[in-house]
Amino acid sequence: MLLSIWPKIRNKIATWRGGELPGIAVIGLVILARLNGSLQFSEWITLDTFLRLRPSEPMDERVVIVGIDEQDIQDVGTYPIPDQNIARLLRKLQTYKPRAIGLDIVRDLPVEPGHEQLVETFEDIKTLIAIEKVLPTKINPPPGFPPERIGFSDVIPDQDSKVRRSILGMYRDETRKEYVFSLALLLAKAYLGAEREKIELENGIHDHLTMRFGETELPRFLSNSGGYVGTDHFGVQVLLNFRSGRKRFRTLSVRDIETGQFNSNWIRDRIVIVGVTTPSIKDTVNTTAIKALNPPGEIYGVEFHAHATSQILSAVLDQRSLLRTWSDPWEYLWILGWGFLAIGLGRLTQSPFKNLFVVGITSFGLVGVGYVFLVWGWWIPVAPALLILVINSLLLPAFYHYDQALKSQINLRQQTIDEAFASIHNGPMQTLAYIITRIENQDLPQDELLLTLKTIKRNIWKIGEHLTEKALNQKEIILIERSIKLNQKETILIGSNLKLPLKHPIHKLFYEVSRYTLERNFTCFETLKVKALKFEDIPEQYLTIEQKRKLCHFLEEALCNVGQHAKGVTRISAIGKLNDDWYTLSVKDNGSGICSSSENRGTKQCKNLAKQLGGTFKREPLSPQGTLCELTWPLAGRNWSFAKVSYGLKTLFLKALKYIKKL
Repeated sequence: MLLSIWPKIRNKIATWRGGELPGIAVIGLVILARLNGSLQFSEWITLDTFLRLRPSEPMDERVVIVGIDEQDIQDVGTYPIPDQNIARLLRKLQTYKPRAIGLDIVRDLPVEPGHEQLVETFEDIKTLIAIEKVLPTKINPPPGFPPERIGFSDVIPDQDSKVRRSILGMYRDETRKEYVFSLALLLAKAYLGAEREKIELENGIHDHLTMRFGETELPRFLSNSGGYVGTDHFGVQVLLNFRSGRKRFRTLSVRDIETGQFNSNWIRDRIVIVGVTTPSIKDTVNTTAIKALNPPGEIYGVEFHAHATSQILSAVLDQRSLLRTWSDPWEYLWILGWGFLAIGLGRLTQSPFKNLFVVGITSFGLVGVGYVFLVWGWWIPVAPALLILVINSLLLPAFYHYDQALKSQINLRQQTIDEAFASIHNGPMQTLAYIITRIENQDLPQDELLLTLKTIKRNIWKIGEHLTEKALNQKEIILIERSIKLNQKETILIGSNLKLPLKHPIHKLFYEVSRYTLERNFTCFETLKVKALKFEDIPEQYLTIEQKRKLCHFLEEALCNVGQHAKGVTRISAIGKLNDDWYTLSVKDNGSGICSSSENRGTKQCKNLAKQLGGTFKREPLSPQGTLCELTWPLAGRNWSFAKVSYGLKTLFLKALKYIKKL
């Protein structure tokens, strides 16, 4: 059983070398590219695309933007907006009783007129939070403003200038003495810590270095989170899950506030963020994670802070998903899984068109899985897995076809060598052996010797012509099989004159080979009186053309050996028998025996054939005299049965019994 399985295993290993190893190399290269950061841009683009394609969310009414637009600046007639205008706007907003007001306008220096009014306003409005810049260029907060109500407004763009992270807290400088919070965090803290919610800011439980509101722990961004590689993760950063939809936040102008042309409930008990919302003043953040932007690819800085604030409020109060990532081992296990799936698809669909179709469907499935995971709040590595799928869909079929073509050429050469040996060994070599025997007996006339040598020459030419014709036909068949499957019109040369088509049933080929060989001019056949031939058929699906060829040569060689070496032979039997899914082909004679030195190469060929078929070969003497040459093999594809096991045990028992008798 093991012998019959081994050829299949060997073929699988050969196929692995031809197709799977290049696929594994692709996986390794993609993983190396990801480890050194070469895939960051593609993973960032994938993240932004998925965020942009999410279903629209309802407007977050808890956060209101009061934007200073171009018309407001024109009404004032100057920029920066004077302090008195800012003070009047803030006092007007305070009358509507918002929970917190965030002023996203730098006021480190007085902008007259009205500076004193603004300072008084800062002192009077206890829910007001002002801003400063901490990095990279420091901008101070308003002079004298309480430190606990100052939040930084810094953003950290990635290498492609897009912003995907929000900084919640960090040390002010390298001395690490003063820890400061962002505008968004302080606004969320003020809203959640109010009398109604009473949810305080605390350290994380699972991650002590992050922040937590109640039971909601904010997942801290790390150096290699998601598609990032070796990124500075100073302070507490989180991935920003931008709010989707066309109307993300309610936006009012300064004119709306001054004229009162809005519903006062829009501001009461809300967070109000005041900032600039005009393209003429460059206070924008680049992002492609939000669709329908004006201008495209940008949001105003005040809206960025609204997104960062809304993300915290929605996660704590609405259980909206925060963006999380897998740990590195899980990410690379995921990539490996898709990589081996790509190899498996390439192995199963070696046709380029089938492979492209299947890989296309699989790629859509991968993208769909990545999108669904992102909607659930998980950013998983889609781009590396998709890259492996695409590369292997183009690469593996080429490798498979190259490997198959190479193996076909090697097999053709080996077949030609084997057939050349068999044809020469069973034809001219047998005739030469006959001549040598006659010369040694000194009973070969000169004219007969000359005639025989001419016959040998003619036979060698015929063998050469047959092999040349066969090689040409094989090349033509290979070219034709690339487009359609044909029934191979293969032939086999028996001796020097008999050419048989291998498409015939194997038992008929065995009869033809036996009859022709037994009629050849061998000395030992002169004493032959009884010829017993019986061959059972083998269904066509269990033998290839090449296996038929080798079995016919095996039978021819076994009969030639009898005709050349079995002196005094009077009886010969050639039998092919099917027994419990095993086939036995045997040649038995009652001659004086075969010299082992003369059968060395032939025996090796027979053993190789038995190995290829997953069976066994034996050549052994019979008692009182004679020789048995026998080849036994299982029919590939037939179900295993108890009879097979019994046959194997029986063979093993007989060999053991024979060994005991010798002892």
